[in-house]
Amino acid sequence: MKTGVLRLRLLAIATLTLAAAAIGARGGVEVAPLGFSFRNTAREAGLTAITVFGGTKTNKYLLETTGSGVAVLDFDADGWLDVFLVNGSTLEGFPHGTAPTSHLYRNRRDGTFEDVTGRSGLTQSGWGQGACTGDYDNDGFDDLFVTYWGQNRLYRNRGDGTFDHVTGAAGLATPKPRWGAGCAFLDYDRDGRLDLFAANYIDFDLASAPVPESGLCRYKGIPVACGPPGLRGGTNVLYRNTGKGTFEDVSDRTGISRAQGTYGLGVSTLDFNDDGWVDLYVANDSNPSALYLNHTDGTFTDVAVAAGCAYSQDGKPQAGMGVAIGDYNRDGTVDVFKTNFAGDTSTLYANDGKGFCEDRTFAGGIGLNTRWLGWGVGFLDLDKDGWLDLFLVNGHVYPEVERLKTEAGYKQRKVVYHNLRNGRFQDVTESLGSPVTTPKAGRGAAFADLDNDGDLDIVVNNVHDTPDLFMLDSPADAHWLIVKPVGTRSNRSAIGARVRLVTATGRQVQEVRGGGSYYSQNDQRVHFGLGESTRVERLEIRWPNGLEEMWMDVGIDRIVTLKEGSGVAVQPGK
Repeated sequence: MKTGVLRLRLLAIATLTLAAAAIGARGGVEVAPLGFSFRNTAREAGLTAITVFGGTKTNKYLLETTGSGVAVLDFDADGWLDVFLVNGSTLEGFPHGTAPTSHLYRNRRDGTFEDVTGRSGLTQSGWGQGACTGDYDNDGFDDLFVTYWGQNRLYRNRGDGTFDHVTGAAGLATPKPRWGAGCAFLDYDRDGRLDLFAANYIDFDLASAPVPESGLCRYKGIPVACGPPGLRGGTNVLYRNTGKGTFEDVSDRTGISRAQGTYGLGVSTLDFNDDGWVDLYVANDSNPSALYLNHTDGTFTDVAVAAGCAYSQDGKPQAGMGVAIGDYNRDGTVDVFKTNFAGDTSTLYANDGKGFCEDRTFAGGIGLNTRWLGWGVGFLDLDKDGWLDLFLVNGHVYPEVERLKTEAGYKQRKVVYHNLRNGRFQDVTESLGSPVTTPKAGRGAAFADLDNDGDLDIVVNNVHDTPDLFMLDSPADAHWLIVKPVGTRSNRSAIGARVRLVTATGRQVQEVRGGGSYYSQNDQRVHFGLGESTRVERLEIRWPNGLEEMWMDVGIDRIVTLKEGSGVAVQPGK
């Protein structure tokens, strides 16, 4: 009886799959040859420092498993993005003067990078976690915030190639160690100054944390590091920029500390309800994720459960890691994609524009992959056709899984989903081949046009390995536009700006965002693939302070810098 029922179910699934494929072929576009590929040029580019994080064979504590992020920023303001790779540590420690540090690489503009860590002042060692960037003092130079297990650190860019460690002076020192996770700069109160959000993972103390030898922590029968379930979750923090070089903790009065979930990891800003006020999404591990909705009065409410983007489609909390934001279906609203633990799918939430999310994981073709454990992730237009694709970085959390034949391994390949332009994605990873199919223990990933050629490249921070630098080769005959908004009355980084582009093929929407991916900071310029379009009819920016401006007949195949106040003002909502 059970066998017969199973056969009927399998037949039904197969029928639905074929029907969906047929609908896609009729209602969307025919799947063409990819036309894009990747080259891993990290070694020849000079990104050669090894990221150290925990043990290589076994881990005693969860602290040793999370890995580190990566941030892209133009620290010298030369128009070319540089790379900051966060580094970690080990329980055993290192002899004095030999501990690994994070690394800042200056873009030489010829496909190579120079390690300028020593002279930049960014030589701090420790259990580094994530990084985010933003010009918090509006002086024209990107500043840097780095999270740690211990004490997070704020670095002010002096503008001469060096950074000041200003954590204490800025009021960001904490009385006890915290496990900092993802972070993001944002202007939540629209006063023209960047504030700072920092997620916290676990209230962790080595002296009292359980260990595998306790017999309580197992993964498929193998002793592994304990947590996060059973450990006390951290509380997220929002700091308001006072405009005097300092920040004040406003977590309680803004409602940030009252989120329904905890164990925060990946963080991204977004304008979920398109009201011109920046919101926040946090991917939580083993808990419902958080969507902090900005009420425009200085307060937030976590609406993720009510909005339908906190749980899986079957109502279960997931082990969220990374988060990507983008309008994948081009309906004018920004959607949410979240990577999760092995044995589960990633999750695709489509924003319906009415305050709710529709879980489109299976309907969108994402539900077929459950083997991989996802971390960094990004929406990006790989073939410049105007439709956002997906790139996922994977790697297991437990080195011990190498003993299990049922697992995909500790080192895992990437996953690349190609947007079919009909609401569905196709996994094209195997057809791309190396280097995306090369297994690595990946963690953080940042998405940015590092060679200013019009497509987005990817920097991946790997555990106990050198980084990856995936240079994207996209169709040469597909057009593009990159827009760098610069605030004058709004925050200079223009974080929170919404950019709308109109061509003969329709409208695209992008945002300037703080944070993103897993523990990382993406390119804060906005990228548009134009496909065969040879003309941008109209470009609109809604600035973080609410001003809306328009530019007509913007050129293509170029990077344009648009300053607030230089366009034609338009009536809001038009």
